[in-house]
Amino acid sequence: MTVLTNTPWDELQIGMEAEVRRVCRADDFYVFANITGNMNPKHFPRFKDLDGAALQEPVAPAMWVSTLISSALGNKLPGPGTLYKSQCLEFFERAFAGDELIIRVRVTEKLPDRVARFACRVDTTDGKKLAEGTADVHVPTVRIDYRVDDIPGLIVQRHIHFDALLSEAEPLPPIMTAVVAPETEDSLLGPLLGYDHTLIHPILIGSAARIRDAAGKIGRDISGFDIIDEPDHARAAALGVRMVNDGLAAALMKGNLHTDLLLGEVVKRDGGLRTGRRLSHVFVMDVPGLTHLLLISDGAINIAPDLETKVDITQNAIDLAHTLGIAEPKVGVLSAVETLNPKIQSTLDAAALSKMAERGQIKGALVDGPLALDNAVNIQAARTKGIRSLVAGQADILIAPTLESANMLAKELTFIAHAEAGGIVMGAKCPVILTSRADDDQARLVSCAVAALYAHRKPLT
Repeated sequence: MTVLTNTPWDELQIGMEAEVRRVCRADDFYVFANITGNMNPKHFPRFKDLDGAALQEPVAPAMWVSTLISSALGNKLPGPGTLYKSQCLEFFERAFAGDELIIRVRVTEKLPDRVARFACRVDTTDGKKLAEGTADVHVPTVRIDYRVDDIPGLIVQRHIHFDALLSEAEPLPPIMTAVVAPETEDSLLGPLLGYDHTLIHPILIGSAARIRDAAGKIGRDISGFDIIDEPDHARAAALGVRMVNDGLAAALMKGNLHTDLLLGEVVKRDGGLRTGRRLSHVFVMDVPGLTHLLLISDGAINIAPDLETKVDITQNAIDLAHTLGIAEPKVGVLSAVETLNPKIQSTLDAAALSKMAERGQIKGALVDGPLALDNAVNIQAARTKGIRSLVAGQADILIAPTLESANMLAKELTFIAHAEAGGIVMGAKCPVILTSRADDDQARLVSCAVAALYAHRKPLT
C-alpha cells in the first residue's frame, strides 16, 4: 500500500525539489489517444513514415510528457490536494517507447493567494532534455495523508491483433485443407468456421457417417463438401498426407484423433512431409496489454529439446513471424535467469542461439538470451536488471526451454490473462493445424487464418 503525504503552504520553502521517474510504454500512448481523441499514428507502434521507413519505436505525445509533471506535483511536492493554475512548457527533443524519463520540479516563488511557482523539467535518463518550463499551482493549507490502495488498472486493447490477421487472410483465396477425422461436433466446427470466413476449403477425411452425424448435431448442412469415407484413423491420416504430396491440399488439419497418429504420418521418411527441419508447434497469441502478437514455441511437440532442436524451433517461429507481417522479429530465448549459469543448461543453449543468430546460422531475426520472462516482455523489468538490448522487454517470440514451460506459459496467458491463442505446426511441407477440444471459436478460426497466411506467403523453396 502506497501512502502519499503533502507539504502544506506554511511548510513549503523556496528551493524545495522533488522528482519522479517513468518508463514510456506504448500502452500509455494508446490510453492517451483514447482519452484525448488524438489519433496521430506517429504515436502508435509499427507506424511507417511517408517515405516508408519504419520507426523503431512510437513517439511519445508531447502533451503526454507534460502530464507527467502533474505526477510530481500531485504526488510529491506539494502533493495531495494540489490544483493547477497554469503551466508553460517548451519542448526540445522527443521521447520514445522504452525511454525512462526523469521529471523534476523545484519551488521558485510563493505568490499571493497560496499559489506557488515551480520550475519544471523533463529529461531522459541518458541526459536528453525533453521539456522545460514553469507551473503555477494552488497549494493545500492542511496536511493530507492519502492511501493509494484501490486504483483500478487498465487492460489496453482486446484482441485487435487477431482481428487484423483475419482481415488480412479473408480476402485471400481459401486454401485446400485435408481435415483428418472431423467426427465430433468440436472437431468439425473448426474447419467449418474456417470455411465460413473464406480461409480454408476443407476436405473431410474420416467416417462419413460420424462426420454427417456431427454436422447434424451442430445444425450444419455439409452436403456440398468433399467427404472421403475412411473410418480408420491411421489410414485417414496417411490419406491426408498423400493429398498434400499430390498437390491436392495445401494444409493439414487435425480432427478427433491422437496428435501422435497424425504427426507420425507427417514425419515418415517415405511418403511423409519432411523438409529436413524438425517439426515444432508455434502458439500465436493476442495478449491484452501487448502492442503486438506474441509467438511462443514449442509447447506441443518437442519435450526436452537439445540445442540442435532449438535451432529448428527458433527458425520455424521466425519463418512464421515473417508471414504474419513481422519483418524482423525480436526473439527472447527464455530461462529462469538472465545470466549464464553452467548448472542451468537452458542458459547455455540461449547464449548459443543468440551467438548463432549473430553469425547468420539463424536468419531473419534479432535473437537474445538467456532472458527471464519478466525482462523478455517488460521494458521496466529489463531496465531494472540493467539489461539493454534490442530484444529485452520487447520480444515478439519467446523460445521456452521445454515443452512443459511453453505449454504452461501459453495456457496461463489464455486462461488467466484473457489472451486468445491459435497456432500451427511448422517444419513440414505444409502448415499443420492442431486444434484442441478446449479451444474456443476464435482460437480455431485464428489457427486457420495463420495457416492460410503462411501457405500464401511462405518463400518458395
